[in-house]
Amino acid sequence: MLNFEKKIIKRQRSENLRGLQITPPLIDFSSNDYLGLARSPEMFKAVIQEWATQSGQLNGLGSTGSRLLTGNSLYAQNLEDRIASFHGYESGLLFNCGYMANVGLLSAIADEGDTIIFDTGVHASTCDGIRLSRATALPFKHNDLDHLENRLKNCSAQGDRFVCIDSIYSTDGSCAPLIDICHLTKRYGAHLIVDEAHAIGARGPEGRGLVAEYNLTTHIFAQIVTFGKALGTQGAIVLGSNTLKQALINFATSYIYTTALPLQMLAAIKCSYDLFPKMKNERQHLHNLIRFFRTHNARYSNTHIQSIPVTGNANIKNAALNLKIEGFDVRPLLSPTVRRGHEVLRICLHAFNTKHELISLLQSFNR
Repeated sequence: MLNFEKKIIKRQRSENLRGLQITPPLIDFSSNDYLGLARSPEMFKAVIQEWATQSGQLNGLGSTGSRLLTGNSLYAQNLEDRIASFHGYESGLLFNCGYMANVGLLSAIADEGDTIIFDTGVHASTCDGIRLSRATALPFKHNDLDHLENRLKNCSAQGDRFVCIDSIYSTDGSCAPLIDICHLTKRYGAHLIVDEAHAIGARGPEGRGLVAEYNLTTHIFAQIVTFGKALGTQGAIVLGSNTLKQALINFATSYIYTTALPLQMLAAIKCSYDLFPKMKNERQHLHNLIRFFRTHNARYSNTHIQSIPVTGNANIKNAALNLKIEGFDVRPLLSPTVRRGHEVLRICLHAFNTKHELISLLQSFNR
């Protein structure tokens, strides 16, 4: 028996074997479509019109190659400039997804002799990028400022030092103490990298994210923005200085050796940036739902991602199944996605969810 077959059997026995499934038409409390743009008829119509307008100028259905070969276009470059300007940065570089952005960024900017200090709650893509970088990796306890400062004090000062965090963490919806972390990184001469995947669109002025909400843009070395969540489409961008963009073009292998995003995706990203900054009412409704949810228990997060602990993979799968029977799509986070004993039901709130739907969901939890 091959080793990977043994690993599959082990997963089956521990009741955490992953598998693909088709989602039935349930009330959505699980997707990352926080503003509803992925299902928006207005967004769909705008993308079709944009594509029709631009299709004669690009390569048709496929981009035909990487950006460094035949896949580049003035349309893509103008889109990068527009997004960077919107978020307050000198430059930006498009990637095909957030995973590739994090892997490409960290493996490009850090090397042996450098140090990357990271919150234990960061996304798996950040962890993989750190491994590929060959830099010294030092985790700090989730949102623990004292532990972070201890790491900064005691790590080597010879190479470059980077601190990696998420602004909103996808497992429990907790927010990073951004202001305090900015002060610490500045004090110890480290460079701060912030993944805003779950904040963009839903938080900050015009949906610019938590970095903009706290007016910290000038303190950030690199900001990762993904388009597959609140923005309702696909892809990502790394924002920072002109020099950072040049480094990524030259050294980020997940960018260099990947076929560029096709026109359909570029058009969708452009249309999303036309729409989501104006969605003030949707963001306000989303924040109202968060406040209502927290009236039932103040320990819940102040974001659109909530988590309810249910220990054990079997127990939490059963809880999710019961909610499915009652018409709600709420997904369990099983180990090893989370640590064993820390399994949770993750609830994602959306601008298209109604207060009545949320009341019904809470009543189902009580039952």
